[in-house]
Amino acid sequence: MNPVRAGASHKAFSLDRIAAIASNTLTELTRLKVFYVLLLFACVLIGSSVLMARLSFQQEFQVLKDISLGAMSIFTSLLAIVATARMLPQDTEDRIVYTILAKPVPRFEYLLGKLLGVLLLLAISTLIMSALFLALLYSREHAALAATNRQMAGLPQEQLHAALQSIRDSTFNPDLLPGISVIFLKACLLASLTIFISTFATSQIFTVVVTVFVYFIGHLQGTAREFWLQGHSAGWLARTFLAVVALLFPDLQLFNLADEVVAGAAIPLAIFLKTAALGAFYTVIYLLFATAIFSAKEL
Repeated sequence: MNPVRAGASHKAFSLDRIAAIASNTLTELTRLKVFYVLLLFACVLIGSSVLMARLSFQQEFQVLKDISLGAMSIFTSLLAIVATARMLPQDTEDRIVYTILAKPVPRFEYLLGKLLGVLLLLAISTLIMSALFLALLYSREHAALAATNRQMAGLPQEQLHAALQSIRDSTFNPDLLPGISVIFLKACLLASLTIFISTFATSQIFTVVVTVFVYFIGHLQGTAREFWLQGHSAGWLARTFLAVVALLFPDLQLFNLADEVVAGAAIPLAIFLKTAALGAFYTVIYLLFATAIFSAKEL
């Protein structure tokens, strides 16, 4: 299927062309049955609720949030890496990339359209997983409220009201949505990183392996940086080296706000905005790096 509209006039930058490539990319990814990962996520949620049957309600809600947000982070990250890693090699093998670039489609638009298609898939997946998570959380809250009403039926209304309010406070807090948003931004960053690596990788497997390697480096970078600064003088050379490492390998630990959300702590607006800006920065930077390398390739 030709993702570029035949009647579109040539422009230096066309949103129509980008939208057509993004839409075609999303259609191709959904045909690959990648949404099966959501079924696995649902099974994890259902299984976790059964395993937590003997916990107190407060412990149950805390563990449920921990498991669900952790599973959401892992699955969106894997989905971002695997879905993006196959795009350029598959398009090259099927000669789709030659058909697209033979038309007046700049390579930046091609990569941007591909990336947006993956981001749409990630957004849909995150919304579905969030809906499953919140639905299960609501059902467990309803069961907890009903059980508490039965157990404390003979107690004073003030004590019953306090117990019920405690359960409601343990279930939902306003920082769940920022926490889920940061998980999505982390997946967007990984998708952009993967498409950058795929522009010079020799195979899809190589792209996945290198991206996973960078993923682990990103999670260990903060600890390694603290160890380095404690054991070495923080001169300009060391700071320059650490800045280069931080540019190439983003500190993914900054995107792990799930612990604060699970503990019920509020996420300061400044930290959320800083994390969101960092995710957007790396997503754009890796896309620009990918464009530079892809533009120099002979196709």
